[in-house]
Amino acid sequence: MRDLMARHRASPATVQQAIQRVAAEGLVEVRPGRGSYVAQRPVTNHQDLSWQAVALGEGRPGEDLVANLLAVPKPEAIPLSSGYLDPDLQPAEALGAALSRAARRPASWGRVPVEGREELRAWFAKEAGGEFRAGDMTVCAGAQEALATVFRGLGDRGDAVLVESPTYLGAIAAARDAGLKVVPVPADQDGVRPDLLQAAFERTGAKLFYCQPLHANPHGAVLSEQRRPEVVRVVRAAGAFLVEDDWARGLTIDGTAPPTLAAHDTDGHVVYVRSLTKVAAPGLRVAVIGARGPAGIRLKNTRSKQDLYVAGPLQDAAIDFVTSPVWRRHLRMLQLSLRSRRDALAHAIREHLPEFEVARSSGGLHLWAKLPDDFDDLELTAAAAARDVVVFPGRPWFAAEPRGSFLRLTYGGAPEHVLAEGVRRLAGAVAAARR
Repeated sequence: MRDLMARHRASPATVQQAIQRVAAEGLVEVRPGRGSYVAQRPVTNHQDLSWQAVALGEGRPGEDLVANLLAVPKPEAIPLSSGYLDPDLQPAEALGAALSRAARRPASWGRVPVEGREELRAWFAKEAGGEFRAGDMTVCAGAQEALATVFRGLGDRGDAVLVESPTYLGAIAAARDAGLKVVPVPADQDGVRPDLLQAAFERTGAKLFYCQPLHANPHGAVLSEQRRPEVVRVVRAAGAFLVEDDWARGLTIDGTAPPTLAAHDTDGHVVYVRSLTKVAAPGLRVAVIGARGPAGIRLKNTRSKQDLYVAGPLQDAAIDFVTSPVWRRHLRMLQLSLRSRRDALAHAIREHLPEFEVARSSGGLHLWAKLPDDFDDLELTAAAAARDVVVFPGRPWFAAEPRGSFLRLTYGGAPEHVLAEGVRRLAGAVAAARR
């Protein structure tokens, strides 16, 4: 004890309290009259967890996809893969103020309707347009939960669900987790091809088609004005639902975003999904499902079985934020910043990786780059990681065989100079692979 007092210049009482605490944790053994000693650790046998492989059975296809996408890179690594906004672009101060105001209202902490606050649902309904009303909306904790609810609620195990190819890997994972068979339908820079969509409906008898009409993740396509009515006609003729994932609403940086497909749906074929997470901050886990008629009732019931409701303070903070002038100011500043970052990333690719074919992008968060024929996307991803730049391979975004090797490169997660350095490191990985 005297040694500890001298070494740390602490009083006898302080040293005694410290010894008592570590003794209570089993780290020190106090022997009266003899002193304090480091406790001997009991020898533990090697744990054998191999039995779990038998108990769990066959793994679920794609169950690791979303986890890999959400993995946090090392602090020294440059992120060219993040699906969320750089903290500098997030309206953290405004969100914090909104949440603080919500937390001070006692009613925020009470029970919330399963379908969510009416004011929030009314805002989402107005944004979606068309025939939607507040009563058609169900609030969820993020788009991933909303998609899981849609696939479980409207599909039966073994059913086919049609998806654009490539498409959001989180949707692929959610559909497969619901027991659905994911069938890809080729898309190009004008969106999904209506002729192939019709053929897929006829071949599979599917009753669900998952679509991202605005800045599709990962390839950035916007469903063209010519194809929009054709796609809706094909879905209507099949007696099916079109799941419109409007994830990038507010992220258009060139021109004007077209209206939602839901805005022109008169007969309840479009099931609308939108989240605030991508356009604001990862912690704003607020999304909505819009569906009319029996489909809407079924989805509300499905949602209630998964989670009772989204926390009241978070819903109230979301209402406060999106109905204030701060929301529109945030969108204007965000679009300007994203345009600058997209252009910086595209310029760096042209300068250092001219052999990459980059699809045009008028919004969203990503650039979709086709690699030369002699490159493997998975191998290049690993080589880039060794140089502390994180990219995401294209292969997981295809529900079947990919049409080549691709990378999804994100411009929303880092400032311009960091993006440029990331591309230089990626170019170094490409050069090393060719030697």
